[in-house]
Amino acid sequence: MLLHLVPEFDLQKDVGPWLAARGWAAALGTSENLSSLYIVNIERNGKVIYTWKGNQRNTHIGLYDLQTKQNEHLYMFERDLHIISCSVNNERTLLAVSFRQYTEEERVSRLLQSVSKYLTLLIEIHPINNVRVLKAVDSCVRVQFLYPVEGRSTSTESRLLLVSEDKYIEQFDIVVAEEEHKVVIQNSGQLPRARVADDLIWAQWDMMEQRLFYIVPKLESHLDISVNDTQFKLVNFGYDDCQNQDVASKSLNLQIFASKAGGLCVCCSLPSDTPHEIMYSIYFLHKGYNKTFTVSLERTESHQLKEVAFMNLDYYVAAYLPGQFLHLLNIQHPDLLCYSLFLTGEDARIDILQNSSIRSLLLSIVLDCQEGSMYTVSISDTALLQLLQNSKRDSERLAALHCALLYFQHTEDLEMQIIWWISENLSTCLSFDPIQEFIIASLYCRMCPEAHNLDKLLPYTSLLDWIGIIPGVTCATDIISLPVLEFQNSKGFWEKLNSNLESVKYAEPHLHYHNNVLRREWCNLSEEIEERTTTAYLRNIFENAKKVLSHLDTWDSEERLMPLFQEEDYQQQLLMGLMVAQLKDHLMRHLQYVGKKKIDQIVLDYVANLLNLVHRIMKEVWRKYQLHSCIFCFGERGGAGEFAVFHVMSRILEAANGMCLPLPPGFHTLHLGLGVRCLPLHTLLHYIDSGVLHLTETCVRKLLKDLDDTEENEKLKFSIVMRLPEALGQKVRQFWNHPINAHVMARKYVKLLLEKLGNRQCSRPVPERLAVPVEFLPLNYLTNILAEIENQGVHPYEKQDHVNVRFVEETALKHTMTLLGLKYS
Repeated sequence: MLLHLVPEFDLQKDVGPWLAARGWAAALGTSENLSSLYIVNIERNGKVIYTWKGNQRNTHIGLYDLQTKQNEHLYMFERDLHIISCSVNNERTLLAVSFRQYTEEERVSRLLQSVSKYLTLLIEIHPINNVRVLKAVDSCVRVQFLYPVEGRSTSTESRLLLVSEDKYIEQFDIVVAEEEHKVVIQNSGQLPRARVADDLIWAQWDMMEQRLFYIVPKLESHLDISVNDTQFKLVNFGYDDCQNQDVASKSLNLQIFASKAGGLCVCCSLPSDTPHEIMYSIYFLHKGYNKTFTVSLERTESHQLKEVAFMNLDYYVAAYLPGQFLHLLNIQHPDLLCYSLFLTGEDARIDILQNSSIRSLLLSIVLDCQEGSMYTVSISDTALLQLLQNSKRDSERLAALHCALLYFQHTEDLEMQIIWWISENLSTCLSFDPIQEFIIASLYCRMCPEAHNLDKLLPYTSLLDWIGIIPGVTCATDIISLPVLEFQNSKGFWEKLNSNLESVKYAEPHLHYHNNVLRREWCNLSEEIEERTTTAYLRNIFENAKKVLSHLDTWDSEERLMPLFQEEDYQQQLLMGLMVAQLKDHLMRHLQYVGKKKIDQIVLDYVANLLNLVHRIMKEVWRKYQLHSCIFCFGERGGAGEFAVFHVMSRILEAANGMCLPLPPGFHTLHLGLGVRCLPLHTLLHYIDSGVLHLTETCVRKLLKDLDDTEENEKLKFSIVMRLPEALGQKVRQFWNHPINAHVMARKYVKLLLEKLGNRQCSRPVPERLAVPVEFLPLNYLTNILAEIENQGVHPYEKQDHVNVRFVEETALKHTMTLLGLKYS
């Protein structure tokens, strides 16, 4: 099961034995008394308020502390009452209780028409003293104490919200004083009260953050939610399991969830005109749009159709219909459907939660009202990996991949298993590149905590859009008006929400960093490097790269795959230096308040993390196929494991090229070395010619030195030498002492020397060349010309003095004698 539930509280297990031990409910095992024990409310500090009937039909109120796992008796009524709502203040000195005195039938039978059906009391319980009547009415009333900010010292003032079924909310201010070791209400006469809202149709209490949300129809609604002909609905103002189920079914099924990152979502199930079809909407207020989903149900028995339950999992909102589907929606990035994980059948099953009375209380906490049980809800990493490995749909794979990285924050073991999955599924994902998504999403998760608003500036996916569909589900997206916030000196959630709204106003998608300019600049500067042009700008770019590599060295002391990070790779250093420069400019434009020093650190971390992730992928693949720390010997052919690793490295290269991402210096050397070991010659040369394999000095030099000159090896070496760029060829040909190589070097030397001759006149005397003159007039004439050109100061290979006219002459003679079948002495 994808959602993992851990029991936090159960009435029968955590309260039942405690009641029985004190003789307050000896017959608790009977069905009658079991139904009388139920949860009434849950306070901010994790204290559960419940009620039960005693042996004498007295009505008791108790409290269970989730932290200490202890029960406490708060109050007892010497009557058989049905408690509707109850709340205790933070200091546990005052208790507010709302209950039903009589049913309508009882009032008629007892001729009590003048007596109110419902009564709301304020009780002093430290110790038990006076009782005050707050309301005596015929409509239901809910009560809720407000709790102070955590860490604040004990207050002498308590505030109480009173929510009436007559569609209004009041706030009472209650001042208490200590008198002879007891706490009493200081207000003489009527308690000060203020009207909070009128004409309500819906209200929700956020106990954790002490926030009140409500809807009033007289205000203009930007959500386009049909609120006509609906019953008044309260969310998280107590949990009366005996409320009229018919009324509940007609009331508005709507909940608001807030996330730590400043997300604010309105979740609402909607009526559908089509039988066996469910509709629900998620209004992403922090993004300025809503998505309405229409789901065709697999099983269409009408008695199974229940209300959609919504759960808050912080990064995700879950829409759950027992026996039908489980839909996880990413709150931070709801724009792409690929982040929406929609499951049916066994994948969507949650055994413990199989009814429609689920309430999402706190972040990742749900309450089963019918069973009186509370659970911590989290996404199971094991189930997520199984889904990733077993799914046949790209939409599920991609959503599972991002969920794993975002939700579990780069756990080492989980990352390893994801990399192993990627190495086995490089060709099965048709609509996205799993390596690109792994690198970009992992970078995003690592870097976003570094600074506020960084999540709006860094890329989180390689995809620009998503054209995939979820079978049986249609989605409609509508633009909605952004909320208008008015607050002063507000921190935390409201500040982050306001920041999200500001980003939407300034076209958030355009704020994310893109590599589109990077590739063009890299290509232009690469030509300057080949022409050996050095400018101040280029020096600064390479200095950036050096900072990245030295920064990486201070992080990681683990053994690396040789020759990664051990050689110079000017192309990759140029790319990483450019990325540093461009990303720094991008962040400086939008994070002015962070400071240049901090931005420099963020950018270095980002590029260093990128290189480290590539190394991490390679290291895990090496481990998976049980290769040595470095396979870099050309004396034997590679096996199946090496070929698999070579294939993964080829896909890493393709992924990096696709997004213009730098690779660790030494990557191309390692890749070429595996290619030489694993590929037949014609395939190897094709890979080199097509740019998949890059000829590097380290690898070519080792190849020329280590391999003997058998016929097959000569063919390989000659094919490699002929493909070397001129500058690289000058460096490495000297390591192959072979006539063919000498012939190539001599021909290229003559060609370059004659090209540089131009219109110069030969006037210098011919220097001494060979001890024994050679009577071969064409060769004599050529060598004379070349020597005169050399004496004029024209040297194509300034740093390789062993290539000169004498070398050309000797090579020419050897080559001629070999062709004639003669022995040269």
